[in-house]
Amino acid sequence: MSQTERHAPETPATRFLRQNHIAFSTHLYEYEEHGGTKVSSRELNVSEHAVVKTLVMEDENAHPLIVLMHGDRKVSTKELARQIGCKKVEPCKPEVANRHTGYLVGGTTPFGTRKRLPVYLERTILDLPLIYINGGRRGFLVGIHAHDLLRALNPTLVEVGQ
Repeated sequence: MSQTERHAPETPATRFLRQNHIAFSTHLYEYEEHGGTKVSSRELNVSEHAVVKTLVMEDENAHPLIVLMHGDRKVSTKELARQIGCKKVEPCKPEVANRHTGYLVGGTTPFGTRKRLPVYLERTILDLPLIYINGGRRGFLVGIHAHDLLRALNPTLVEVGQ
């Protein structure tokens, strides 16, 4: 069965988006292990800057948090810690991230997570009219209006991209 013949999966993320009346488009692609946003942007023929990655991190007290960042940028964890008033922030180990969110790494989304986690959003993402973000499964992105992130997640805006 080709990608175009497959139906988009129903995930906790798509249920969350529907419950919050957020319009979204579905985009399936062939997932590649460790391919990241470079692969998804190529497969969907969109700018990697418009593909938003969901990063699960933790502070010095092992409290989890989510950072939403452009696919073509990295997070300055030092700057993030400074902006959110922590001593240190670092990425969670994959198994810890899975436990906090209920999603497998590579399919992590900020929508419909197992636990409600604080979300930090790179401010410049709001400059984009449309973004592509994981829909809760590997090889599955949803397209939404960037400003819908504000309504859906009530994130704290940060400027930590590099």
